[in-house]
This record gives sequence, C-alpha cells and structure tokens, in this order.
Amino acid sequence: MLGDNARALVVGRDRGTGTVIFHPTYLAFCRDWDVQPRACAPYRARTKGKTEAGVKFVKRNGLAAQAFDSFAALEAHLGAWMAMADAREHGTTHEAPRLRFERAERAMLRPLPARALPRREQRLRRRVAHDAFVDVDTVRYSVPYRLVRDHVDVAIDEQIVRIFHGPTVVATHARSREPYARVIDPAHFAGLWRPAGPPVDATASLTALGRDLADYAAVIAGGGQ
Repeated sequence: MLGDNARALVVGRDRGTGTVIFHPTYLAFCRDWDVQPRACAPYRARTKGKTEAGVKFVKRNGLAAQAFDSFAALEAHLGAWMAMADAREHGTTHEAPRLRFERAERAMLRPLPARALPRREQRLRRRVAHDAFVDVDTVRYSVPYRLVRDHVDVAIDEQIVRIFHGPTVVATHARSREPYARVIDPAHFAGLWRPAGPPVDATASLTALGRDLADYAAVIAGGGQ
C-alpha cells in the first residue's frame, strides 16, 4: 500500500540506509489488514498517484456552485455524480474508470476478513488540563507541563497508555484501572519549581543582627522590654 509522507504515517527516514520509519499505529493497522506499507519518495511527485488531482476534480466538478438542504441531499447528489464520473473517459488513461476497474483492478482485490479484526488499542483526543494531566475513564495521567492547553492523542491498550503530541510520544504510563486515580511521572514537572535551598539556621540569623536567643529569654524572664 503506497502512501504519502504524512506525519500520521511516516515518522522519519534513515538517510544512510534509505529505510522509512513508519508510525507504530500505522504499522499495526497494516499488519491487521495483511498489507505491506510503502512511502513515496520525498519531493518527487512522480512516485505517487494523482490523488490530489482526484480531490480537485470532485471539488470543482462535483461540488462547485452547489447548495444542499441537508446532508442526505448531498449524499444523494454525490451518488449520482460518482456514477456519471466513473462512466466518463479519463483524460490520462483514455478509459472510463469503471471499465478500467472491472478489467484490471477487481481481480487484484482480496475479500475482507471473515472475522472481525482485533481491537489493539483505543485512541482518544484530549486537551491537557492546567495541572498537566489528561483524563481517561476518570483516571488522570500526567504529561510534560509545557503541553498545558495543547491537544494530544492518547493511545490505550490493555497494559500501556501512550500519549502523543503530533507524531512524538511524550508520555508512557502503565494503565490504571482504579477509578479517580492519578498516574504521575515526576519528570513531567521537572524544572517547574525552584529547588529547595538549604535549611535556614535561625540562631545564626539572629547572631548576624547582634542578638541571640539568650537575649530574648532574659527579657522574658525579667519581665522587661
């Protein structure tokens, strides 16, 4: 399956070996559907299909200058428009898309899995609270404090909770099933508070002012001022 270099699919590349580093969630998806992921070469438009032209065609020919009273009306319009678009002769292939599909593509498709695919993880969108926590099923998990008020993605499986900021994993926690628990990584708050200084010696402070505790004790004992 050939994909673009969107950040949701490709995390990076090893220039030395030419290896593509795919997003782990995308890799899990490909394993479940038994497909091999590929990525287009960066900045080389010829290595990918004409998906952008297809989107442009729908916007300019299927939706431009149209108005709809409801979403159902939009769906009905697009259904009829797709039948027309699939029957036209394509400007590049010089063949109707429907005919090309029946001739060269249908036989290449495999049937869908007979059994439901496993649900490997749940993925949620959350906004980091002011105290640098995100809430998942009443359990609160810490994230780096610099992400306060930012949006993050939370991936939850049976044992682990991983929190992403864009494609980067910013927090990993063991999943808690205790209601209203707080799961904290102290490193997420490092640098937020000043380190505590050495304890202050009150006697030394008084001595620096020319007094010590004995002077006050004598005043109290004598009733003086």
